[in-house]
Amino acid sequence: MCRIPVLLSILAVLLISRAQAVELGIDVLQKNNFDLLRGKRVGLVTNQTGVNSAGEKTRMILKKHVNLVALYTPEHGLDGTEKAGAEVRSRRDRLTGLLAYSLYGDTRKPTPKMLEGIDVLVYDMQDIGCRSYTYISTMGKCLEACAEQGKQFVVLDRPNPLGGNRVEGQGIQTKWISFVGQFPIPYVHGLTVGELALMANTKGWMGPKADLRVVKMRGWNRSMTWPMTGLHWVPPSPNIPNELSPCYYVISGVVGELAGGLDQALFSPRAFQVLGAHWMKPRMASYLQSKCPEINVTTASTASGPGVMFHVNPVGGGNLAACSLYTLAECDRESHGLIFSQASKSKINLFNKVYGSESIRHDLVKLGPDRIIASWNSNIESFRRDRTPFLLYQ
Repeated sequence: MCRIPVLLSILAVLLISRAQAVELGIDVLQKNNFDLLRGKRVGLVTNQTGVNSAGEKTRMILKKHVNLVALYTPEHGLDGTEKAGAEVRSRRDRLTGLLAYSLYGDTRKPTPKMLEGIDVLVYDMQDIGCRSYTYISTMGKCLEACAEQGKQFVVLDRPNPLGGNRVEGQGIQTKWISFVGQFPIPYVHGLTVGELALMANTKGWMGPKADLRVVKMRGWNRSMTWPMTGLHWVPPSPNIPNELSPCYYVISGVVGELAGGLDQALFSPRAFQVLGAHWMKPRMASYLQSKCPEINVTTASTASGPGVMFHVNPVGGGNLAACSLYTLAECDRESHGLIFSQASKSKINLFNKVYGSESIRHDLVKLGPDRIIASWNSNIESFRRDRTPFLLYQ
């Protein structure tokens, strides 16, 4: 497969990013002299991705300029180094001296005791644009707690690294709503965290309406993927190491919830970009290339055996969720069903929560991936219409 178009796209992105940089919500808050937070006791939901466009940590900025009294941390912890699913403990932050309450331990929702000493809760973390990534679920639980406790909730907006136009994938059935699928949205939603908070708050997805404020970015538009923003990428978690990792997470993350000895090159620069197994055949790359022509798919070697490697256009071409389903279907076929049959009940349960349905194995046999992907369209179009009033950027 010729990679010249991809190389030209990368060059175009580099030229664009040198010409402009996006101002994040925290940058705008700074320029407005922290007007929303003056005279208030402030709590901050953050981690290592909470930085301004110059790389300065949001918690240090707020500690200097406002009355910051408490921190709250999500999955992967305050420094983003904890493994996926590992419980995070509350601890004292060595930089600010403040107690950082864990929102991924005994509770995933701020308790009344956690919020009793604040007037406003600020959220500043980088999302990856995918429903199953838990940072937006943490945001939803914070929105819910603030509504219940009469606290103001402020979201410092950040770019969706997949861009604002990409809406793809399956919806989620009500019975499978969980912390890895908190909102009734397509798997790839195309919203910033601020837009998602506005939509969730207005539609009552998290219960009563909160006193919500969103500090908008400047200079971001919906056509921008992360490489076009001019911003430095801070890995949100150990397996999202670079600015294109969110794309690869969408493609292979769901498959990795199953069994069959799948190797995703986790904890490496190629995390989620590579997928391999002892039963995988070299033909898989050419099959996926035929089904996903805008995504370059090549053969690869992994520790577990033959595999494939995905190469996504940085300006946002190709249907990532469709590629994910074709990958799932082909892994099911080539493993002779092992990825499902060898998975434990807990793995199948997590897979259903992430995917949003328990019918996928049956549907793959009965309908096949092409018809399943086509069945997503009505929900995607409905969601596009529903989200329109909450879009903050063109």
